[in-house]
Amino acid sequence: MARIAGVNIPTGKRVVISLTYIHGIGRTKARDICSVVGIPHEKRVNELTDDEVIRIRETIDRDYQVEGDLRREVAMNIKRLMDLGCYRGLRHRRGLPVRGQRTHTNARTRKGPAKAIAGKKK
Repeated sequence: MARIAGVNIPTGKRVVISLTYIHGIGRTKARDICSVVGIPHEKRVNELTDDEVIRIRETIDRDYQVEGDLRREVAMNIKRLMDLGCYRGLRHRRGLPVRGQRTHTNARTRKGPAKAIAGKKK
């Protein structure tokens, strides 16, 4: 099993797909990494040589912000908004949708399971 950026990537899958298991790398960035390193898109992780794995690791470390650093930066951005007290920060603080979605119905993912209201039954 290849370990890149602190993540064990699956060995049976293609390299492009396996790289997406790293937080902060999607399909497009995975394709870019493979083209920079010079790995064909059809190649599987278990077919990689140690040299290729090292080149992938170095490319990711040099050019991309992934895993812990990225999570920390996102958390700091949200904390900054909350400390400022701006509208988006207040929505984060209250656990409501931040980007203008409706909350009268839906929004259950952000708000959590529905809570019963006492005396509502008719």
